[in-house]
Amino acid sequence: MTIWEMLAVFAAGVGAGTINTIVGSGTLITFPVLLATGLPPVTATVSNALGLIPGSISGAIGYRKELTGQRRRILRLGAAAAVGGICGAVLLLALPPTAFETIVPVLVGLALVLVILQPRITKAVQRRRERNGFHADPDGGPLLITGLLIASVYGGYFTAAQGIIYVALMGMLLTDTLQRVNATKNVLAAIVNTVAATFFVFAAELDWTAVALIAVGSTLGGQLGAKIGRRLPPTALRALIVAVGTVAIIQLLLR
Repeated sequence: MTIWEMLAVFAAGVGAGTINTIVGSGTLITFPVLLATGLPPVTATVSNALGLIPGSISGAIGYRKELTGQRRRILRLGAAAAVGGICGAVLLLALPPTAFETIVPVLVGLALVLVILQPRITKAVQRRRERNGFHADPDGGPLLITGLLIASVYGGYFTAAQGIIYVALMGMLLTDTLQRVNATKNVLAAIVNTVAATFFVFAAELDWTAVALIAVGSTLGGQLGAKIGRRLPPTALRALIVAVGTVAIIQLLLR
C-alpha cells in the first residue's frame, strides 16, 4: 500500500468502528476502501473481519454500563452467535462470492422494516402476553436464539448490517430498552467477528497491513461511537439505524 492508501484504510477503520458501535454496517465503509487498494474480495473480507474485532470490543467496553445485569443473556445468545459465525466463515470460503450477496439487500430491508415497526410490535406482543397470562423469557427464548443463529451465519460470511438485524430481532423479542439492546448487539458482533476471524487466520490469506490499520482505527472509532450512541434517545437511534440501513441497501444493490 502507498501512504495515502494506508491513511484511507485507517480513516475507514475509524469510521467503521464508530458506526458499528452506534448502529452497524461499518463494513460498508471499510470493504470498498480495501477493494480500492487492490485486495481481492475474499482477502478484503477476511482482513476486514479480523481488523474490526478490536473495534467491536472497544464499543462493547464503551457500553459497559448498559451491559450490567445481562451476563446470562449474553452467554446464551453469544453461544448461538459463535456457532453461526463459524458456519458463516466456512461458507465464505466454500461458496462462490455471489451466493449470499443476492439476498443481503432483502435481509437488510426486512430488518429495517422490523426496526421501524418494533415499538408497535413490542406493545402488541406485551398486550397479548398480559391477556394470556404468559411471562416473556428475559433472554428472548428459542425464537430469538434461532433468529440470532441465522443472522450470525450471515455475519460470519459478510458482516455488513448484521448489527441492524440483531437490533431488529432483539428489539421485538426482548422487553428491554433500545440502548441495552444496542449494548448486547456490540458484544454479539464482537463474538461473531472473533470466531470467524480465528478461522480465517488458519484457512485464508490476510493482508496484515490492512488488519493492523483497521484494528487501530476501529478501536478509536469504537470509543467515539459509544460516546455518541449512548446519548441518543430511542427515536433518534432508531432513525439513524434506518438511515444507515437504507444507504447500505443502495450500496449493496449498486455493487
